[in-house]
Parts: sequence; structure tokens; C-alpha cells
Amino acid sequence: MTTVTHAMVLAAGLGLRMRPLTLERPKPLISVAGKPMLDHALDRVAAAGIETAVVNTHYKGEMIAAHLADRRSPRIVLSPEADLLETGGGIKRALPQLGTKPFLSINADILWLDGPTPAIDRLISAWNPDAMDALLLVHPAVAAFGYDGKGDFHMDPLGRLTRRRSGEIAPFVFAGVQILKPELFKDAPEGAFSTNLIWDRLLETERLFGMRHDGLWFHVGTPDSIAEVNQRLEERPSHSES
Repeated sequence: MTTVTHAMVLAAGLGLRMRPLTLERPKPLISVAGKPMLDHALDRVAAAGIETAVVNTHYKGEMIAAHLADRRSPRIVLSPEADLLETGGGIKRALPQLGTKPFLSINADILWLDGPTPAIDRLISAWNPDAMDALLLVHPAVAAFGYDGKGDFHMDPLGRLTRRRSGEIAPFVFAGVQILKPELFKDAPEGAFSTNLIWDRLLETERLFGMRHDGLWFHVGTPDSIAEVNQRLEERPSHSES
């Protein structure tokens, strides 16, 4: 199995749709299912045996830094951003801390429950650097709790992804977790940009792949959705966070 030793945890966003809650704290520190969403993400990273997590910060970054000050597993490296760099720009800025090998990237404001095998372990097992430059965890859009979009990707039997075209509905939504090669960002633009730019380049070479999540996945986008997610989890006969 490929060993992944570093994770990038994206925690710098403004969380505008989560206002007024994010007027007081950054979205990754909002509690869902008993603990902050950032802790859900970092607990998954630790459980996968990943040693180091680079956490980028911007909005109310001092609160995130204080929250993480005593955390030991995974080891936390902060990557503060004076200007918001978006997902791709944040990763590029953190490359010196992420090393030279493929790394995990995870959004700090998502929530999922694993199937029989943890999703991060499944991604690492499925990673094939000879064929792939990026491997995305994707979830069926129709089963994504709280999601009402048109989906992001189509996926062929080998896992190759293609974009939803304008006017189409695609069956899969990006679930916020992926494995990426660091060299993808070496010639990326300076400043703010989305990882969509990286994905678009890989789509041209057919090296963007997906893996279907086999557990539950929740889109936690607004204050109202927090109560809905908590209620959904409480209604599960024997839910766990694993």
C-alpha cells in the first residue's frame, strides 16, 4: 500500500452561507454531531496513520490556532494566509510543508460516515500513481444529504472522471477528500485559484480519477442544515462516527 504521510486540511474559508454563526467563529470550528467539523477531519487523518496535517487559516485564524494548540495527533503545521488563496492557492503555498510525495487534501467543513472500510484507507489503497495524478472521493449526488445541486462528475467503470456539461445532471459530487501529486502545483499561478484549475488540466490527459464513497455524506452548508444533520444521525439505530 502507498504510504501517505501528509495531509492538507483546508480551513481558511469565510463561511458566508453559514452566517450568522460564522460571525462568531470560523466554519471549521462550528460543532456538528458533537464536535467541531475540523476535529472530525483531523480525527480521520489521525486514524489513517497520517503523521502531519498542514492546516491553512485566514478568517479568524487565531481561533483555529488556539483550538489546535494542544493537539498532538496528527502533528499540526499551520499555514496562515494574509490574503485568501482559495483551495488551489492554499495548497500551493503549503507545498514546502507537504513534502515531495502524494498527499491527502481534505476540506475542514464536511462530514461523512465511513462504510465498512474508512474512506481515507480506501483512497490510499486505490491510489495508482502510474495512471493517476489525482484521486477524488465522490459521492452519489442523489444520496448526498442536504445537497441540491446538479452534480459535478460522470465516472466510467475504471474510475476516470469527466465534467458535467452545461444543462446536464451528473451522478457524482466531489466529497471534499482527495489524493494529489505535489508536482501538479509547481507551475500553477501565483495567488488565489481553485483546484478546479488543476482538475481541468488532468481531465485533458485523462488522469483525474474518482472513487465512490460507500458510507453517508452530509453537505453542511447553512445553520439550518446543522440541526437536520444532527437529527438524522440521532435517528440512526446504532450510528457511529467510524
